[in-house]
Amino acid sequence: MTRVAAIDCGTNSIRLLVADVDPATGSISDLDRRMEIVRLGQGVDRTGRIDPEAMARTLDAARRYAAICTDLGVERTRFVATSASRDAENAQEFVDGVNAALGVRPEVVPGDEEAELSFLGATAELQGRHPAPFLVCDIGGGSTELVLGTESADAGRSVDIGCVRMTERHLRADPPTADEVSAATADVNAAIDLAAATVPLAKARTLVGLAGSVTTVTAHALRLDSYRPEVIHGAVLAVPDVLAACEDLLHMTREQRAALPYMHPGRVDVIGAGALVWGCVVQRVADEAGLTEVVTSEHDILDGVALSLA
Repeated sequence: MTRVAAIDCGTNSIRLLVADVDPATGSISDLDRRMEIVRLGQGVDRTGRIDPEAMARTLDAARRYAAICTDLGVERTRFVATSASRDAENAQEFVDGVNAALGVRPEVVPGDEEAELSFLGATAELQGRHPAPFLVCDIGGGSTELVLGTESADAGRSVDIGCVRMTERHLRADPPTADEVSAATADVNAAIDLAAATVPLAKARTLVGLAGSVTTVTAHALRLDSYRPEVIHGAVLAVPDVLAACEDLLHMTREQRAALPYMHPGRVDVIGAGALVWGCVVQRVADEAGLTEVVTSEHDILDGVALSLA
């Protein structure tokens, strides 16, 4: 067994997985899995730069994660930075700051590698349990990855329709107006068109949704009394139930969303956009591939990074 630490720093959150990985079988035994909302991508779509306060929040979290890795005796660490760090003019400042804080140089991975890692993490335990090919949809803060494959990714595309980006770009009213929703929907559908030029959506036999927007929609569809990863992970939902949950979250007020018992406080103001993206993807794939159900996974790029270390 190899003890590894995988850190994923996206537009909205920074997450840590410390696990023992068996290189022979690819099995992952979690020791610590946690997330902090740091909103690194705050304003990047508008300014092209990482905000100083957002960078400070993220580097503080990196230092806390470094202490956890030391306490648990981690042998190998990989820090993957995604959408906001690709887009920002001052990305190098962020890279240098993480290197100083954590002692590991972060990798600002391109979208295709991000997609491959997400696919690996999400599908490793689905093989033989659900029909392939798998279409994995990973909705982040700044971007969404769509990846199709069986045992590895055959086709993938990253498009700029994350929950933070869509909120800042379109959904400003509380609740969003019909015009805002219409503009956001058109933007999302255009991005799905772009992805579909590379990724043959109609070939999918199982649609797998990843990350906080999807897991929160799933919690809402299941009407959970708290956020329960053990119930959310592997949940299979009918397409109409997913679409209804997405519509409900999109049109709620901020106060109504904040009152939901499974809602992370840092996701309250962006879940409407995340639900919109997920709803558009589910509808499109259901139409093209004829799927009637979708699978939710709590395993994603973090698990893919952990497996890559072993």
